Amino acid sequence: MSAAWLEHLVRSLPEGTVVSDPDVVAGYRSDRAATAATGLPAAVVRANGVADVQTVMAIAHEHRVPVVPRGAGTGLAGGSSGIEGGITLSTERMRGLEIDVAAAVAEVGPGVLNGELKAAAAARGLWYPPDPSSFEICSVGGNVATNAGGACCVKYGVTTDYVAGLVVVLADGRVLRLGGRTVKDVAGYDLKRLFVGSEGTLGVIVGATLRLRPRPAPARTLVAAFAGTVAAGHAVTRITGSLRPTTLELMDRLALDAVEARLAMGLDPGWGALLLARSDAAGAAGATEIDLMRVACESCGATYVATTDDEDEGEQLMAARRMAIPAVEQLGTVMIEDVGVPLAAVADLLAGIEEVSAHHDTPIAVIGHAGDGNFHPLVVFDPADEAARRRASAAFGAVMELALRLGGTVTGEHGVGSLKLPWLRRQLGDDVLELHRSIKAALDPRGILNPGRAF
Repeated sequence: MSAAWLEHLVRSLPEGTVVSDPDVVAGYRSDRAATAATGLPAAVVRANGVADVQTVMAIAHEHRVPVVPRGAGTGLAGGSSGIEGGITLSTERMRGLEIDVAAAVAEVGPGVLNGELKAAAAARGLWYPPDPSSFEICSVGGNVATNAGGACCVKYGVTTDYVAGLVVVLADGRVLRLGGRTVKDVAGYDLKRLFVGSEGTLGVIVGATLRLRPRPAPARTLVAAFAGTVAAGHAVTRITGSLRPTTLELMDRLALDAVEARLAMGLDPGWGALLLARSDAAGAAGATEIDLMRVACESCGATYVATTDDEDEGEQLMAARRMAIPAVEQLGTVMIEDVGVPLAAVADLLAGIEEVSAHHDTPIAVIGHAGDGNFHPLVVFDPADEAARRRASAAFGAVMELALRLGGTVTGEHGVGSLKLPWLRRQLGDDVLELHRSIKAALDPRGILNPGRAF
């Protein structure tokens, strides 16, 4: 590839915006998907604002250079891994943040971290619900690009439910302003939702207007232990059949052991699975919800149930759940799944994962947002053992196939990226994939935005 485009880029952007030092560029080569294919970008652009992004896209469009939009690099599907010889366009410096209390919205730059937005909203008596486990380190731009979820999605929904407006730079450098601050708006197609979850393949998200909520009541918390994941899965289906808890999370024995090794919380080694449930319903309603969940767990064979009204204690338990992926990563290289199934199929999914693990002689730790049927089986292997790597790859695929057989999805919140492409056609079908390609061609006719990702 000619260096003319790179010289053009350096001339056109403020000094220090374009980075081509190989040592620095290498840090942008991959996201957190340890097994995704990566390439070394020719340059990283750390955009300072919308104008910089427009310049990058106009030059890349002219010279047909692939561009990978990147937020904080915390993605788990290979969606922001570098492309050999391309441009990685980082929005980490775009960190504007304003809270409008009267409108109950936040105007946010894509580089703002989810946790920073939460803190800013809380300081004004408001709340931003979407809460990925990595909320302290993941960016809002990345959250929008993948339609990120989190632990409270079972009651409050995912990122798209809070996107009132977007500012997007297209592949040729044009800027679109979609949506706005009104509560209702049905003028034209709801194009902003087209870009939410598009994984950087249709445009670069450079700003978002996000809805905020009043702060909820302090949450009550329940923990329930079971002999195994299948019994816990039946409890999940029973609970969600009658109410929507604020949070309903699951960890299996392998995940619990990993978390205990990291945090020394005194988790019982005899527990085969743990459900962590919360209710933020106010007053007596919250106590009633917790009691209904306790009864559901006990009726499904829970061996231990405890509840607390202490919000700090509940947050400590949630912190343990959020620590699960980093803790399991201490056991070896991890292929992180993100499958989702209908709530009635939760126990079947969990039973099937146990069978896959045994059949392929591969450890699979299971954690997940059980209340909305979205699980993260963590396939663990020794990267120095080629046979173990092959077994892990087969197990990863088998879990995907299992989720699809149960009427589910290959990704609930992490995105397709590059890791899940082999299973996407089966889920969507040829006609839907062709529609995807038609939309992509209309918005990115030269195919430069995150090529080879998402579909």
